[in-house]
Amino acid sequence: MPQVDIALAEGRTAAQVRALMREVHAAVVRTTGTRPEYVRVVVREVPRTHWATGDVTLAEMDSASGTGPDAGRQNDGQNDGADTGRPADTAHLEQQ
Repeated sequence: MPQVDIALAEGRTAAQVRALMREVHAAVVRTTGTRPEYVRVVVREVPRTHWATGDVTLAEMDSASGTGPDAGRQNDGQNDGADTGRPADTAHLEQQ
């Protein structure tokens, strides 16, 4: 019974989270041969104030750059940093 636990910074829509769960489930079934009904996918959304890298929370990064969930920014999962104002090497933090 494979179980996949995913931690995401809050800010995704319910549809985005559901699509992620569907894709992860399909990948586990495809790669392990496990019966679909035995695969568990758990998504935990972490408040942006509770996720820090380098002693800076995601909420603080959002405030400093004027981005984040409250700024109306759309996140398509292909963020390269260009739409956030942050360097590309920190853009991956929002994908977590």
